Amino acid sequence: MSTFQAPKGTYDLTPPDSAKFLAVREAISAPLRDSGYGYIETPGFEDVELFARGVGESTDIVTKEMYTLTTKGGAELALRPEGTASVLRAALEANLHKAGNLPVKLWYSGSYYRYERPQKGRYRHFSQVGAEAIGTEDPVLDAELIILADQAYRSLGLRQFRILLNSLGDKECRPVYREALQTFLRDLDLDEETRRRIEINPLRVLDDKRPDVQKQLADAPKLRDYLCDACKAYHEEVRALLTAAGVEYEDDEKLVRGLDYYTRTTFEFVHDGLGSQSAVGGGGRYDGLSEMIGGPALPSVGWALGVDRTVLALEAEGVELDIPATTSVYAVPLGEEARRALFAVVTELRRAGIAADFAFGGRGLKGAMKSANRSGARFTLVAGERDLAEGVVQLKDMESGEQSAVPLAEVVAELTTRLG
Repeated sequence: MSTFQAPKGTYDLTPPDSAKFLAVREAISAPLRDSGYGYIETPGFEDVELFARGVGESTDIVTKEMYTLTTKGGAELALRPEGTASVLRAALEANLHKAGNLPVKLWYSGSYYRYERPQKGRYRHFSQVGAEAIGTEDPVLDAELIILADQAYRSLGLRQFRILLNSLGDKECRPVYREALQTFLRDLDLDEETRRRIEINPLRVLDDKRPDVQKQLADAPKLRDYLCDACKAYHEEVRALLTAAGVEYEDDEKLVRGLDYYTRTTFEFVHDGLGSQSAVGGGGRYDGLSEMIGGPALPSVGWALGVDRTVLALEAEGVELDIPATTSVYAVPLGEEARRALFAVVTELRRAGIAADFAFGGRGLKGAMKSANRSGARFTLVAGERDLAEGVVQLKDMESGEQSAVPLAEVVAELTTRLG
């Protein structure tokens, strides 16, 4: 037993379970790579002000959940609690928006950090795959991203997820709704912290999950009744595009999301098999975020999908991913001369693109064959002094149990043919 353990609220990814996470990341990113999104990677920490301005100073993320640190030089940094602000900052810094090809379409994958009360589906360190389309205001982009996320989940075999959809309006119509909502909220029986939130960002009160608060919000004014004509038309176009693509969604007029930067389209992917932490991902349009962090006007849209929560959703549905064995050929040498000869074969197989492993440590035949079985290899190579004297190795098909002698000089070509 090690003296140390993973910090509270975090987890380690170890084989064989880690293969599920890799498969989920691959499945989520595959539709993005096929749709013109390029990979971007940002630092694990950023200037605190990037998140204070972008995510919102009134959000729980900024006020309660960020891991912050002060460098030896006095700079205030924070471990990134989400990806969008970092990606937009990086795109602006690299002047990607000036390359003349908008939108700038980017995808990313990484770890994020929030100080929260740990529970199943909610961790202090978690993994996400995200996508951002920067610099263009177009309902087709909003629909594209939702469709690509839906495609990714379905490719994994998920079926019991739901897409919630709403519009948060824009700088023209949201202030009118904000004032009406504040007037309504000020008359409710709410705690002091929530009352402060009413004055800073009243829409976030709608996102409060406490039953006693939700009960009081039953008669709250509806944002849809305050949308301007432009926002109504935009939202209807997004809905029409999703319907035409055969993507089912549910209109959710209370869907706000927990970040201040969202405008117009907002959406969330939920899975009812996960209990209270039902959201597996979400996103929306954030047309004003670039200006908030000192950039030019760059209307944008994006999402982030939780890898760990997606794995939990797969488990809730009983979906078993088809993950190929990591090893195709396992070599078992019997004797020192065979060790050198088979290790040379394994090296050649790897150079030929065939996944091969080796019975290290000079184990006997019985123990080495147990390792070969555990590896999941389709074929095992066995050789001893007599085999080498005859210039052959024994090739065993682990599925059929058939074994045959193959000339040592031809074993790589033979395996290449058999493995296709």
